[in-house]
Amino acid sequence: MSKNKIIFDPDADVAYPVNLTINTGATFNANFDVVSVANTAFNFTGYTGSSQMAKSVSIGSTSYPIASFAVGFTSAAGGKFKISLDSTATRLLTEGRYIYDVLVSSGSTIYRIIDGMILVKPGISSAP
Repeated sequence: MSKNKIIFDPDADVAYPVNLTINTGATFNANFDVVSVANTAFNFTGYTGSSQMAKSVSIGSTSYPIASFAVGFTSAAGGKFKISLDSTATRLLTEGRYIYDVLVSSGSTIYRIIDGMILVKPGISSAP
């Protein structure tokens, strides 16, 4: 389980880069602690989140996500959330490099808060 502390500046309109690794067949969780530029917890009360991964972005056409992460605010007022995929979903992923992002929204305001690369690694053992 990875844990990442990021600084979120809604006025900058720039996603914070975080690269991740997913092992196929394993449950995946990535936790994020988000602080403002003043180094205080960013308050996500009233926000919703979404996150997807894809092999690439197609300009001028529809890009289809490979997987959609569950996004959960573990402490909205404390600036904490996580993205996750269960083992059934990671089992369907093929080895390789992917891109992903995390969007958060409140009303009609949408922020692309995180983006980066995901390395999907195949497993060699099976669960008992």
